[in-house]
Amino acid sequence: MSPHVIIPVTEIGRARSVATPLGDVPATGLLRDQLGRPLTDLRISVTDRCNFRCSYCMPKDVFNKDYDYLPHSALLSFEEITRLARLFTQHGTRKIRLTGGEPLLRKNIELLIEQLAQIRTPDGAPLDLTLTTNGSLLKRKAAALKAAGLNRVTVSLDGLDDAVFRAMNDVDFPVADVLAGIEAAHAAGLGPIKINMVVKRGTNDQEILPMARHFRNTGVVLRFIEYMDVGATNGWRMDEVMPSSDVVARIAAEFALAPLQASAPGETAQRWAYADGGGEIGVISSVTQAFCQDCSRARLSTEGQLYLCLFAHRGHDLKPLLRGNASDQQILSSIGHIWQGRADRYSELRALRGPDTALPADSPRRVEMSYIGG
Repeated sequence: MSPHVIIPVTEIGRARSVATPLGDVPATGLLRDQLGRPLTDLRISVTDRCNFRCSYCMPKDVFNKDYDYLPHSALLSFEEITRLARLFTQHGTRKIRLTGGEPLLRKNIELLIEQLAQIRTPDGAPLDLTLTTNGSLLKRKAAALKAAGLNRVTVSLDGLDDAVFRAMNDVDFPVADVLAGIEAAHAAGLGPIKINMVVKRGTNDQEILPMARHFRNTGVVLRFIEYMDVGATNGWRMDEVMPSSDVVARIAAEFALAPLQASAPGETAQRWAYADGGGEIGVISSVTQAFCQDCSRARLSTEGQLYLCLFAHRGHDLKPLLRGNASDQQILSSIGHIWQGRADRYSELRALRGPDTALPADSPRRVEMSYIGG
């Protein structure tokens, strides 16, 4: 190869290339970015398609029958995903989360899980292998996912009231079918199960207490997520954000809560335990309490773009390396150089300027959540 590896960098709406020096970045497991953050968590989108049209992620007026989804030939193969996952593990990654779109729409995803489940860290430990799903296909697939080697699932569920839930998914999908999927995941041993609820003020905040009541004493871990300004299509407004402190206050008014310590470095959720032993809840406060300083997550799009932040506007294209003649060491070094150059801290900068302050009109368009997963 030439003295430099060329890594195309895709920006929304246009593409350009940057050159990354070929000099080796040793795979010591101690890779750090410019702010000293390790690379411990890789989120892999396996499809850009979803069967829901949630307004905060894939609004129907944008993702309609005319939307240009990626052709299958553009997607990374299971073997390419597994190769990259193995290389990321050598740089310190210990957790892999499969996401989408809706990952269970990817045909034969169990085969990918089988391949990923065989990967071991340099010290011989298996990966923490998880998957985030809207739950619509979970009842049918839970047992097979567990048999393939998946450890646990996170289910997106934005309310228990059927009318509210159908309106939020915008495809008239019943909440009972998602609850049945959660039960199937529990029966299959895919746990501890986590439930993610995106809270939009005036839309589903009345579902906070019903959700807390329903999942107390079940072993399910409920997470409340502030409605975020991801991408450019969800019409985000600050007045629709319910601060996590308000969510906790609502629950604490009915159930006594006690704060818990983070379960792992870089954990995004602030955790609270029910004082009577009924389990725990968590809040993810990307808007009101940025946690950029501890973020150790990278995101791989379904076509091989490596993104360093959920709010990024460009990604580093690894696919030419995979489909060219690059060696494992060359790809390892490319990943290393990309991560070492990372200085992303979008949420902290948003907080500094004020979360309801508009970005300049010429700001680059951010990547959509449906493209790189939440």
